[in-house]
Amino acid sequence: MSSSLNFILDQVSKEKGIPKEILVEAIESAMVTASRKKLGPGRDIEARFNEETGDIELYEFVDVVEHPENSYTEISLEEAREFDAEAEYGDSLGLKLDTSEFGRIAAQTAKQVIMQKIREAERESIFEEFHERIGEVISGTVQRVERGNLVINLGKTEAILPRSETIPRETFRQGERVRVYLLDVKMTLKGPQIILSRTHPGFLIKLFETEVPEIYEGIITVQGAAREPGVRAKIAVYTNDHDVDPVGACVGVRGSRVQNVVQELKGEKIDIIRWNPDEVRYVCNALSPAQISKIILDENNRAMEIIVPDDQLSLAIGRRGMNVRLASRLTGWKLDVKSTSRVADDFDRLFELLHEVEGLDNVAMELLYDNGYRQLEDIAAASPEELAEIIGSDGPDAEQLVACAIGAMERLREEAEQARLEAEESGEAETEAEAEAEAEVVEVAEGEAEGEKAPDAEGVDESANPVEDEKEAPADSPAAD
Repeated sequence: MSSSLNFILDQVSKEKGIPKEILVEAIESAMVTASRKKLGPGRDIEARFNEETGDIELYEFVDVVEHPENSYTEISLEEAREFDAEAEYGDSLGLKLDTSEFGRIAAQTAKQVIMQKIREAERESIFEEFHERIGEVISGTVQRVERGNLVINLGKTEAILPRSETIPRETFRQGERVRVYLLDVKMTLKGPQIILSRTHPGFLIKLFETEVPEIYEGIITVQGAAREPGVRAKIAVYTNDHDVDPVGACVGVRGSRVQNVVQELKGEKIDIIRWNPDEVRYVCNALSPAQISKIILDENNRAMEIIVPDDQLSLAIGRRGMNVRLASRLTGWKLDVKSTSRVADDFDRLFELLHEVEGLDNVAMELLYDNGYRQLEDIAAASPEELAEIIGSDGPDAEQLVACAIGAMERLREEAEQARLEAEESGEAETEAEAEAEAEVVEVAEGEAEGEKAPDAEGVDESANPVEDEKEAPADSPAAD
């Protein structure tokens, strides 16, 4: 019995990945449940696994009292000393039970409890194992499709690859081997639910870690990644070793390393960016290959205004804004890319609205513009002290500047209101003209309709009836012939 039960426990522990202690606990719990079902629920019963004999021993505990009232939980001192000669009043005595008399029902109950405990332990073991592996790249086999999601067989269990987490336009066949990113593990009523992904930026980082030994060894560190799955991605790398080129190491000889990653991501183009502790330089690297003319920094809102030459604007923004969007995600800064001509137009327009301010020149305007005062609203809402600190004491009067901005805003507001009223009046006039034209058309149409109906009302001239003429024609007339 010893070797048999121990062997079974060892085999189940290896196959299911469940510690032997948990299996022993499950068997002990099952035996207690079965014994209470056989003997009654009111008994204090414990089960113990004997490692040497391999048996599950059951003990019923009773209290030694002077006058027993409940035979299930109490025992007299005389009866207690038959089991233990040193028993005294108040002791708790464990009496070994004979399990051979439990019968088939108790054995079936024990089996059900054991199987339930094993399933619970297996679920817990799977949850713990995969929860510790969140953020890793694992391999699995495509099992089937459920509600548009792929079910991936991971060996011990199945996982879900949602359709939203797959690269656009990629397809898989049943039985195909696929590499995925372990995104999350949740415990549900049905057991652990494992969520996979192929679109997460972490998948890109882990693929580079697999392909580039310098990243795996820690010589090169990945500072961040951003992706438009299946289209384009950016990854920032850095190293403290001056003898190692982080970008070149990730690219590999003739692009061999990066190409392996590109193939796994179904042709997704990858920009490898050199990370820099200087935020401005980092953003410039992220927007490469576009050339940057000027950057205006707003640290409070963590935003940057990027000014580029006109011929570099489309290159900096990218197709459908993808380049600047990925750069923004990668760096964590809000990026607003503008061309030099547009900035010049905005600057000139603002300068023209404030030209009445005495002493306002290009230098003062540039100081205001570079510090975030781009609109009349910005200047009107600022305090004179703030503006004076920016433009200096030698510049224009700050109070006059604020007053001029407020006056210009009111003037523009009045002009806009006047234009709106004129547009409404013009629209009403056009509507009235259209209504009059429609009325004239209706009157003409009604007149024509009445003219067509007049002959029917008064009758027609019988002499003009060709049928009558034909009847009255003489015999030698052409009609008779």
